[in-house]
Amino acid sequence: MVSTFPSSSTENLSNVRLQIRSLQPQLIEWRRGIHQKPELGFQEKLTAEFISQKLQAWGVEHQTGIAETGIVVIIKGEKSQYGKVLGIRADMDALPVQEENEVSYCSQHDGVMHACGHDGHTAIAMGTAYYLQQHRQDFAGTVKIIFQPAEEGPGGAKPMIEAGVLKNPDVDAMIGLHLWNDLPVGTVGVRPGPLLAAVDFFNCTILGKGGHGALPHQTIDSIVVAAQIVNALQTIVARNVNPLDSAVVTIGELHAGTKMNVIAHTARMTGSLRYFNTDLAGFFKQRIEQIIAGVCQSHGANYDLEYINLYPAVINNPGIAELVRNVAESVVETPVNIVPECQIMGSEDMSFFLQEVPGCYFLLGSANAAKNLNYPHHHPRFDFDETALVMGVEMFVRCVEKYFS
Repeated sequence: MVSTFPSSSTENLSNVRLQIRSLQPQLIEWRRGIHQKPELGFQEKLTAEFISQKLQAWGVEHQTGIAETGIVVIIKGEKSQYGKVLGIRADMDALPVQEENEVSYCSQHDGVMHACGHDGHTAIAMGTAYYLQQHRQDFAGTVKIIFQPAEEGPGGAKPMIEAGVLKNPDVDAMIGLHLWNDLPVGTVGVRPGPLLAAVDFFNCTILGKGGHGALPHQTIDSIVVAAQIVNALQTIVARNVNPLDSAVVTIGELHAGTKMNVIAHTARMTGSLRYFNTDLAGFFKQRIEQIIAGVCQSHGANYDLEYINLYPAVINNPGIAELVRNVAESVVETPVNIVPECQIMGSEDMSFFLQEVPGCYFLLGSANAAKNLNYPHHHPRFDFDETALVMGVEMFVRCVEKYFS
């Protein structure tokens, strides 16, 4: 089925671009309104209500309350009776971060902040919904826009999939984006295959035998055991993983002890693992427990281990990634601004959608050092160049155009 979107002539590209860019004031207004009222995962009630009110005013078909606060939008092209279905995903949740920016739209919720750009993702998806709703006569397919809660944890993608968001109508392909402050505004990072790493978490408590600091022979020092475990875990990547496979083992927390002359009875540590090779998932869990068990046995200690496979790797379908790359060529206007070597060890539950249907997740540059808008993600002064918003809408709209053509 052939799309009736304008052809890719310079004149028609410019006309569509002008129409999309006229949305910029609204995109900024929506983004800043969401930024002022950030909400943690599965608590995005104000955000969902705001989105739903706008969709209702625009006459956009949608369903609310999916996986607590998620929303699914369905926009049918007027020639979509036998067309395909393209999914677009945006996450809505914020982080438990106290904002330090001195801006008019600073967070009004103490200790909660949009420090990763999800407010921008939501505004971009809203702008895409608005534009497509006004141009339903121009495409021959169905677009399903998914506003997802809780990407930052514990993860909203899987509950939404389990609630059936990829069904009725069945989604044939998925796309999504992440504003990215490691790339300057005006660039797009896209590649086939693994883009973002899988992430696992573990919690471990070392059970020793406490006592007096002057009588160590009567104790089993949980801190000494934990320290040796921390060192030993670093050998997994150094000596057990193929050097051609990227992987990271991080111990993020280590808590033990109450006083300088008391040998700690217990020590608690938490850690994370990140990797691209899906074959390593079971290996890491097995190897970590082997090391912990071995070190504890050598000291006469015991342990309690909880291991959690959180998100799998984000793996882009080569065909859909090529589609996004071709679209990016028309949006960024110069091939130099397309970044194929953009693989990072961060993680995202967009991966669950891409396990179900072919798709592509890409990075949209949002940093502007000249405006001091280049703080890293999750930083209390994170912010981004809002000109990326209209570029995100154009990327999504042109992906719809190209997919249905």
